Amino acid sequence: MHIRTIRDVLGARPVPSIAPGATVRDAAHTLDHFDIGALVVLDGERIAGVISERDIIRRCVGQDADPARVLVAEVMTKQPRTIPADHGLAEAIREMGEGHFRHMPVTEGDHCIGLLSIRDIPTEYRMMYERFLEMRGKAG
Repeated sequence: MHIRTIRDVLGARPVPSIAPGATVRDAAHTLDHFDIGALVVLDGERIAGVISERDIIRRCVGQDADPARVLVAEVMTKQPRTIPADHGLAEAIREMGEGHFRHMPVTEGDHCIGLLSIRDIPTEYRMMYERFLEMRGKAG
């Protein structure tokens, strides 16, 4: 299969999500269950944020807060950048690199249809993009 868009990478897998009113412990269990590093935080159908392992460690556990009492809304990354499903992988790699994050909600219209991880992008695409940036830097 030739991968052209983010939709091609995501396929038909479900959106890994959690509600903002869930506890951080619930989020950690969900991350562990699906063996992933981040969840989209959905308030109904609206993207409220993203919660990652890093958010849990730095904003909850690392602050000696109780994950069973702290809500996802308190530690999530609010207003995350999103990317439309029909955009290319190069744009996703660029956005993630510029924003220094590894997960990005994927949208179709007003709906979240997935969560893209940098690990979802084939290594050869990432290497080609990095090589392109190197070449552009030398030419400019």
